[in-house]
Amino acid sequence: MKRLLLPLICLLALIDARAADKPNVLFIAIDDLRDWVGYLGHNPQTKTPNIDRLAKMGTAFTRSYCAAPVCNPSRAALMSGLRPFTSGVYNNNNDWRTAISEDKPLTTTFRKAGYYVCGAGKIYHGSYERPSEWDDYLKNEGGGKAEKQLAKIAKDDGVGGIKFAPLDCADSDLPDYKITDYGIAELAKKHDKPFFLAVGLHKPHMPWNVPQKYYDMFPADTIEKPPYLEDDLKDLPPAGVKMARPEGDHAAMLKSGRWKEAIQGYLAAIAYTDMNIGRLLDAYDKSPERDNTIIVFWCDHGWHLGEKQHWRKFALWEEATRAPLLWVVPGMTKAGSVCERTVDFMTIYPTLCDLAGITKPAHIEGTSIKPLLADPKAKWESPGVTTYQFKNHAVRTEGWRFIRYADGGEELYNEQTDPNEWTNLASDPHYAAQKAELAKFMPTKNAKDIGGQGGGEEKAEKKKEKKKAKNQ
Repeated sequence: MKRLLLPLICLLALIDARAADKPNVLFIAIDDLRDWVGYLGHNPQTKTPNIDRLAKMGTAFTRSYCAAPVCNPSRAALMSGLRPFTSGVYNNNNDWRTAISEDKPLTTTFRKAGYYVCGAGKIYHGSYERPSEWDDYLKNEGGGKAEKQLAKIAKDDGVGGIKFAPLDCADSDLPDYKITDYGIAELAKKHDKPFFLAVGLHKPHMPWNVPQKYYDMFPADTIEKPPYLEDDLKDLPPAGVKMARPEGDHAAMLKSGRWKEAIQGYLAAIAYTDMNIGRLLDAYDKSPERDNTIIVFWCDHGWHLGEKQHWRKFALWEEATRAPLLWVVPGMTKAGSVCERTVDFMTIYPTLCDLAGITKPAHIEGTSIKPLLADPKAKWESPGVTTYQFKNHAVRTEGWRFIRYADGGEELYNEQTDPNEWTNLASDPHYAAQKAELAKFMPTKNAKDIGGQGGGEEKAEKKKEKKKAKNQ
């Protein structure tokens, strides 16, 4: 018996030793944060010193895009390695757990490789959770004091579905503070195993309710609107106009005269999140595992604030699909390096596997960007591909965006000469060859929507608008 036990004990010791050599992962997810961060230079009004600090610590990607411009499908795709057109998870009302088995997610892959997997906040869409994927997860995020404050301002909390108002409360009264506390505590611990620590912050997801001091950072009379063209929708196909929904949030915002106030609220919510990122980075710098911990910072999608007469995500243009992506890989990334290659967030799962020396599961559809982390100027030919609902896709390269809708409508933009995407070139025969080249990356197989109950944020808002119109 002893002869049998000894080899087994040695084998287990060897496995533990190998696991201890693996890098840790600090996996930071931000909700609804578009490209309004300092290091991207897209909006000079924004104040994100801590996110910019993180960008300077490693490699910052300037052309990074979501798999879907909606919380649930974006996160399900990134975490599972399956794109929306493969899984059929297209909307917030799709229960991704029915389409993605527990053996597929990133968390499972790292646990199988000997990692302690823990987290807090919003990693998956909050409506659908699978606690069994995690070794530990924060159960109570708090936020009770802030909720009481919200009750007091309910009559003046924004414009229609666009919710914003300052709060008379402390930073610690919001859930994101406690979520960050969880991450800080884990970074301070001595772990017996390599760890995968996920920290998911809610802001700047609506409502943009944060302490007054963050609003004070952006005086309303100094706010500037984003680049805007009054007749921007004139050259869009019907499907594009329908996606913009100018008669919805944008019409209400114009009528209210509070467009700048809304932008102020979004900037304030970003600043609040940046504060928490600063707290987390301070803990990372003090962590005993700092020199062996990878950081990947990502956001689930972008956000429109009036561009193309559209608000929120739920679209395939630059504003809804572009979001920050930052990597810090000890011994690989160079501080302050910038990568201008076009990538999407489906690269995160395979890249983490590559960096941790974990065999990439066969089902993963993304490609590792490890070569770009080693050399940001390395050759790269994979575009960013974004899907919004069934058979609506966008392909983004360094110079172009090509959109094709389910009904065959198309949009083509030259991003070098037209970064605001104001001129649709899809019907111009001079660009037929360019369009054909981009079309090669369009998905050819489109899984049916898996269905679901409820309807998610967008559908719920449409119901409110219809009910309001009926009562008028």
